Amino acid sequence: MKINGKSISLGDNINTDFIISGRYKFSITDIKELSKHIMEDIDPNFPAKIIPGKSIIVAGKNFGMGSSREQAPLVIKESGIAAILAKTFARIFYRNSFNIGLPLIEVDTDKIAEGDNLEIDLDSGIVKNLNKKTQLKIKPLPVFMQDILREGGLVNYIKKFGKLKISEATT
Repeated sequence: MKINGKSISLGDNINTDFIISGRYKFSITDIKELSKHIMEDIDPNFPAKIIPGKSIIVAGKNFGMGSSREQAPLVIKESGIAAILAKTFARIFYRNSFNIGLPLIEVDTDKIAEGDNLEIDLDSGIVKNLNKKTQLKIKPLPVFMQDILREGGLVNYIKKFGKLKISEATT
């Protein structure tokens, strides 16, 4: 599975309230409308930087920390972000993201700059920086996790294939 896109840089400790401000938690329930407010507290121009399906967030440590609100990964996916690269992710955010089909990749992001064109190959475990002609090695995602991503998340996967078999989860 390959993902191509242009990087949008963020720093460390991007919490769920930065991703989508808590002030919208109850006032906006439509995810499409909510996604128009993505990252507005740290960068009011963030939505304008997104090329739907062709933008990749590149961040530092502890991306997605904070509450377990599912709106945060849903807003990111709905806004058109293709994937997120970060040094580390908050555990609940990581799980919620894969459950909805949003790819997250842990990698040292220090050598990726704003606007770099990236190619992520989840099968081989390589992130290519096409601008700098460099490669970063990542741990390849297990096949079953790639299958979940391809289907758009865990619910879609289960609807299509039935429950996940234990043997699939270990390969």
